[in-house]
This record gives sequence, C-alpha cells and structure tokens, in this order.
Amino acid sequence: MKPNIPSTEVLKKNGIIKIFETGDVIVNEDAPVQSIPFVIRGSLKVMQSDDDYREMVMYYLQPGETCVMSFLAALYNDTSKVKAIAEEETEVVFVPINKIRELMGNDPEWLNYVFRIYHKRFEELLGVVNAIAFKKMDERLLQFLRKKAEVSGSNQINITHSQLGQELGTAREVVSRLLKQLESEEIVQLGRNRITLL
Repeated sequence: MKPNIPSTEVLKKNGIIKIFETGDVIVNEDAPVQSIPFVIRGSLKVMQSDDDYREMVMYYLQPGETCVMSFLAALYNDTSKVKAIAEEETEVVFVPINKIRELMGNDPEWLNYVFRIYHKRFEELLGVVNAIAFKKMDERLLQFLRKKAEVSGSNQINITHSQLGQELGTAREVVSRLLKQLESEEIVQLGRNRITLL
C-alpha cells in the first residue's frame, strides 16, 4: 500500500522546496527537527548508526513519502534518530511542524496519511529485524540489491562493495565473496562499481 501524499500544492504553499544531489545529507542523527521532509521527486535512504559509527539502511523514501521518525521527533521536540541521504537528485519540501499541526487539525486526511506512513515504515523495520535475525547474509544481500533496483527503477546498481558492506552493516570482504558467489550462480553480473541483477 503506497501512501498518497497530501496535496503537493498545499505542501509547497506551507513549506520550503530544496533540491539535493546524490549523497547529500538531508537529515542528520541527533539534529533537532523543526520541519518535516516530504519527497516530491527522487529518493532518500534512511540510515542509523551504532556507537562504532557503523551504519545500516533502514528503509527508503520515495515520492509521496515522509520520514515517520522525523515526524515523531518534531511532534515531541526530540532530535532525529536517523540520517537521511539522497540516493539521486531529489526534490524535498520541508514543512514546519507548526504548519503540520495546523494542517492535521484542519484536515482528517492528514492523520490518515501519518498512520499509513507509520504502518508502512513499521512493516519495513520488521523486515529489517527479520532479515538480521533469521536470514543468512547472502539472502540479505540479494534482498537489498532487489530493493535498490526497485527504488532506482533499474537493474543496474552503481555502488561499490565497500558501500554495500556499510549499508548492510558488514565487511566489504564478506560482500565481495557473496557477490562472486551470486555471479557464479548467474544471479548478478559484476562490473567496476556496478552490479547488474540478471
């Protein structure tokens, strides 16, 4: 179920539009959150890090979506628990939390939207927990590559083995070994900083 973003015109009227390039950080961990980001075009990856600064991708945000973690942090005057990074050129509209409260009070569809987003994110996080707890790394890697391909709309994924290891929370050597195995099984084709799902 893909949540339908509230009217783009309403968002733009009440917020500030910004364009981010690939790799730009949109929201940082431990930063105060005063505006809610809504993706209009492009995609973001939402990550969390541990005390050793190892990072893992939790979920992706696509057009029509917002980060429920930012939403909750802003509503309760908390800091961000995640980092959001542009996966490609991405257009985001930032709506101040006071405007969000006003919009939610005036239109019940906003509350429905928040619950739909929360439901989707919760299911995705359960998937991450399930993958870490019950799936072998090769299954996690393949599932992750398929998700990246779905988000980008292309079977060709431009990424290094080091980046993959970082996003999966494992070592580059593990990723390289598993990718070679997947290539021998003709599931992927490897190139320089490029993986193609076959």
